[in-house]
Amino acid sequence: MTDVAQGPRVVPESGLPTRVTVYEVGPRDGLQAETDIIPSAVKVELCRRLYAAGVRDLEITSFVPPTWIPQLADAADVAANVTVPPGARGVALVPNLRGLERAVAAGVREAAVVVSATESFAQANLNTTRERAVERAVEVIAAASASGIRVRGYVSMSFGDPWEGAVDFAVVADTAARLRQAGCRTVVLGDTIGVATPGLTTRVVQETRSAGVPLEDLALHLHDTYGQALANVHAALRLGVAEFDAAVGGLGRCPYARGATGNLATEDLVWMLHGLGIDTGLDVRALAATTRWLSRIRGVRAPSNVAAALAAAGIDAAEPHEQEAWLA
Repeated sequence: MTDVAQGPRVVPESGLPTRVTVYEVGPRDGLQAETDIIPSAVKVELCRRLYAAGVRDLEITSFVPPTWIPQLADAADVAANVTVPPGARGVALVPNLRGLERAVAAGVREAAVVVSATESFAQANLNTTRERAVERAVEVIAAASASGIRVRGYVSMSFGDPWEGAVDFAVVADTAARLRQAGCRTVVLGDTIGVATPGLTTRVVQETRSAGVPLEDLALHLHDTYGQALANVHAALRLGVAEFDAAVGGLGRCPYARGATGNLATEDLVWMLHGLGIDTGLDVRALAATTRWLSRIRGVRAPSNVAAALAAAGIDAAEPHEQEAWLA
């Protein structure tokens, strides 16, 4: 019988990456569409716990106008109070040059931009045309790069759109290539509404590579609407993709895409990767404990299989100060 306290039984598969970067989006993408306004102190503590669990690639907030996403109106306060450990990243999403200015003023040294592979989503989410969104992102990338700030670029709706349906592979690939040519260190293909399957994932990655985006500069942002996210990760691993977004506890959904559910849960992703013998540097028990902590604070149940399974097995990595005295 597997001792779950020690993690999954390790059975490596040949041909897969030996190490994977898990890019944590819980504090930003995970919380942005939640209707209960999370106190800034809780967001800061969430970031601290994630760093303590081994996270080194963390998207902490977004400097969007508060009228767009009220949940992130405290972006400057959160960014100013999160301590980024040595060797770790604290990234903020910025929608435009004004957002970049606010992020830099709050001490952020790495940014992310977002564009769309479809016209409908660009209008609904970015309040502009698809082409103008790319042009605006290029402006931000240029300004950030001139200041020594690295930029990560998202291509939303890379696998399907709730209004337009199937998305043209060539448009996805060309959009990703334009972000990389503009200076993005990493280009992220987003399954914003969670409709990808392993075959579709394989095709989109291959088309993007053919457009000139190398695997080492490519990441996937997968939602788990139809329960396919881990299967899609495995398909991408077989191609050599070695960076995946995830949100602790499976937090998050796209507020502009009807029917979209949460991100792939970080602890579920890490459990699978560790079972394949792939190093992540993350502590799956600490991640699960963070999920349970945040769930208790919010009074909701997080859709994380690993957190639920470890709790049912009586395994808890809670810290000694688990009682929320820090919030008093």
